[in-house]
Amino acid sequence: MPFDIARTRAAYPALTEGFVHFDGAGGTQTAQPVIDAVAAVMGAAIGNRSSAFVPGRRSLDLVAEARSAVADLLGARPDGVVLGPSATALTYLLARTLGAGWRPGDEVVVSRLDHDANVRPWVQAAEAAGATVRWAEFDPATGELPAGQYADLVGERTRLVAVTAGSNAIGTAPDVAAIAKTAHAAGALVCVDGVHSVPHGPTDLATLGADFLVTSAYKWSGPHLAAMVADPARWEQLRPAKLLPSADGVPDRFEYGTPSFPLLAGVTAAVDHLATLDPTATGSRRQRVRAGLAAAQAHEEAVFDRLLAGLTARPGVTVYGSPARRCPTVSFRVAGLAPADTAAALGAAGYCLSSGDYYAYEYFRTTGLRDSGGAVRASVYHYNTADEVDRLLVELDRIMAGERRMAR
Repeated sequence: MPFDIARTRAAYPALTEGFVHFDGAGGTQTAQPVIDAVAAVMGAAIGNRSSAFVPGRRSLDLVAEARSAVADLLGARPDGVVLGPSATALTYLLARTLGAGWRPGDEVVVSRLDHDANVRPWVQAAEAAGATVRWAEFDPATGELPAGQYADLVGERTRLVAVTAGSNAIGTAPDVAAIAKTAHAAGALVCVDGVHSVPHGPTDLATLGADFLVTSAYKWSGPHLAAMVADPARWEQLRPAKLLPSADGVPDRFEYGTPSFPLLAGVTAAVDHLATLDPTATGSRRQRVRAGLAAAQAHEEAVFDRLLAGLTARPGVTVYGSPARRCPTVSFRVAGLAPADTAAALGAAGYCLSSGDYYAYEYFRTTGLRDSGGAVRASVYHYNTADEVDRLLVELDRIMAGERRMAR
């Protein structure tokens, strides 16, 4: 059945304010079931985790339910789900833990296409260990990250390959499975940044070939929490720095301090919400999540194709990258306008778009765009519509016409 956009939008109360949100890559609006779940826990009797009393048992259940939900979202095991405050924090934790075992002569491979959260933790861990950092380069014309280059980058001393499943700058979706295959053939581990890819289609840890996969719930209608998943046996091999009396089992030993129990309820509710995006879907929550995200992906791609075609067709607009496989995200510039000024002009009319480098530091540094303001980013989420695209393009035309008049 066709994607029910009216039903979908009705689940997001923030949309009633009238802003047009093409900023999902920086964080989506929150679904009503998530808001309700967080509020319900905040209004309930909750104690720190304990089996001795009911409020404490509720907290234990909230943690377990969040792990189970994330596992269903990513095709992982609940006991392999580590929860944390952000993807950046979890990646730093993993980098420090793995890096403690690296030695001079070891190698780490990172990519210039990635968000800095999947670059700098690894670079800094390598520097601390005296290991060598090797760089995978993107094609400057297309924005592709050729998988073939990894055959030359990965060797017997490679300890880890870090790569994104979706560029948060230009949407490129690299062939992660092929990259992982090359890395594993050399005995290296693979850490995949799924923050930008997971919201835009079904995800499976095994299919990607990821040893570690990180995602952020606020990019898929949820609260500001993150999760990193791996095979529990993989976590068992690692010993992070931790407090002596804190839990020593997996995955608990990777989680610092007392978690936000209300936000964990929101994580579970967000996954449950994604499982409703295709109302015809049946089966397990994992099956319904995959069906819902597949339906949303088809809708997003249709909306994004309209946006990309409209931007590309406009004289004076430069679109960066043309990858064959991509998440619904594009970066562009308007001639004569700084990216920040373009975003501000659109923002004044109620259109929410990001500008700058969005932490895709290496991409914008390599292209030479960073020092002059980066670019403007438009990203599509499943609550966006073709009508919103048309209105955005009309507003962009108005802004460009005004700029031309000012230049005369």
